[in-house]
Amino acid sequence: MKPLPVEDPGTPDQRTPARYLLWLARVQRRGVAWGGLLGVVWMLSQALMPAAVGRAIDQGVAAKDTRALLAWTGAMVALGVVQALSGVARHRVAVFNWLSAAYRTVQVVTRQSTRLGASLHRRLSAGEVVSVGISDVAHIGDALDILARGAGSVVAVVVVAIILLAASPPLGLIVLVGVPLILLAAAPLLRPLREREHRHRELIGELNTHATDLVAGLRVLRGVGGEKLFAGRYRAESQRVRRAGVDVARAESMLSGAEILLPGLLVALVTWVGARFTADGTLSVGQLVAFYGYAVFLIQPLKTFGEAAGKFTKAHVSAARVVRMLAMDPELPGTGTARPDGPAELVDVASGLVVRPGVFTAVAAAEPRDAQAIADRLGRYADGEVTYGGVPLADVAGIRERILVAVNEDRLFSGTLRDSLATGTGTQASGDDLLGRALRTASAEDIVAASGLDGHVAEAGREFSGGQRQRLRLARALAADHEVLVLIEPTSAVDAHTEARIAGRLGPARAGRTTVVCTTSPLVLDRADHVVFVERGRVVAEGAHRDLLDTEPRYAATVTREEAAARP
Repeated sequence: MKPLPVEDPGTPDQRTPARYLLWLARVQRRGVAWGGLLGVVWMLSQALMPAAVGRAIDQGVAAKDTRALLAWTGAMVALGVVQALSGVARHRVAVFNWLSAAYRTVQVVTRQSTRLGASLHRRLSAGEVVSVGISDVAHIGDALDILARGAGSVVAVVVVAIILLAASPPLGLIVLVGVPLILLAAAPLLRPLREREHRHRELIGELNTHATDLVAGLRVLRGVGGEKLFAGRYRAESQRVRRAGVDVARAESMLSGAEILLPGLLVALVTWVGARFTADGTLSVGQLVAFYGYAVFLIQPLKTFGEAAGKFTKAHVSAARVVRMLAMDPELPGTGTARPDGPAELVDVASGLVVRPGVFTAVAAAEPRDAQAIADRLGRYADGEVTYGGVPLADVAGIRERILVAVNEDRLFSGTLRDSLATGTGTQASGDDLLGRALRTASAEDIVAASGLDGHVAEAGREFSGGQRQRLRLARALAADHEVLVLIEPTSAVDAHTEARIAGRLGPARAGRTTVVCTTSPLVLDRADHVVFVERGRVVAEGAHRDLLDTEPRYAATVTREEAAARP
């Protein structure tokens, strides 16, 4: 069988969880069909084994016919070989279906995360996204995995019922009536499992969110002495998750118990009735042995029905979380097709900011949130009336390739330092040259000298200090070499000498490119080509830094507040 490719997940049906699961089965129809076929062969080879045993006893042992005994023994050996081979193949295909469903879900969730972009963290917590990638994909994969055994179980029960009806109508009716009754009796156990599983998943998502927040802010917590407080809160929340997990386990244990008890009762009934018929002479000894074999065999497919019900319940809960995420639309519509020549003039109508092309512009805001809002609008992370080269930003194609907004919350990824900082464009030689210039501009050569470009970077760059991470983030932004670069307080965590070097190198390094730096640092403002002062969200003054210090008291108060606060 040719493996089904998983590289292109296609467009999922996201209307309901059930439709999403059906979409997965439809996309993987070849794998599902092969799994079902092999599952049927695997189950039938087991279902026919009691019949062969019964015939061997009646026609071989009881009749003392050696040839018949050898023939039916050969049939049993053949059934055993078919069972072994089909079982191995079925398991292989089932694992493939599991992996395909899980990876396809990861693909569509990752694609949706990219599509939502900056609006993702405002719509979903990090813990919910992590839970989808860790636990939900596994449960969705289980639903595709159980299809092979489930299909085989259905066919096996039908075949066994037909055999029993042909040999003894009462026994066949017991099976035909007993199987639906078992399913009906177990059905009420599914709703509590689904509700408790849903609650458990929600709590896991919340706990994962708090865990990621704790890891990100662990140094700060230790610095302010809040480590024990937040550890206590995390411990309390983890106990809530544990209790919810116990509730889920209790519901699962009830369902698992029903999977054993109810089929066991049916087996006991079939065996007892068969023994009565044998005692009355209605059935032969071989038929009794065969009927007992059927009764024992029925435990497996009936148990599979219960297992399938539990897995589909969990998969439905997991698919609901995936569908909820897939149904979200970005807060801002997609960009258009206009391609203005750049660098071009960038205008934010709401604030009155006009960024001239190829100029190093500094934005000093009396309130930091105003500068953040302007940066979000310039990068189209927030809606606003912004034009680029006279074209509304919403109509400009490839905004992310033209305008880069770098903030101090950007993360460094694990891997080599080169991979974490490189843009991946151009040849290796040109990329290294561009990265080298970016590292010098960000005054980060000492970091590279200590660890090397091929040195390993831990997740989020934990081995670096706050100032080192800030300089590396700045170097990465500069190496991207976008038409427009918007930086928000890029030197807030470095010392004054390093800040002065960065401020002096930034303008020449970005010559011919548009650079906007949102900052109140006098060292950076003094090196800017043009300074814009923003108060209450509007531009109230602009010019050179030193001129504004002399002519605009509000600007002077904003950029020298630290010095003023230090005076007695």
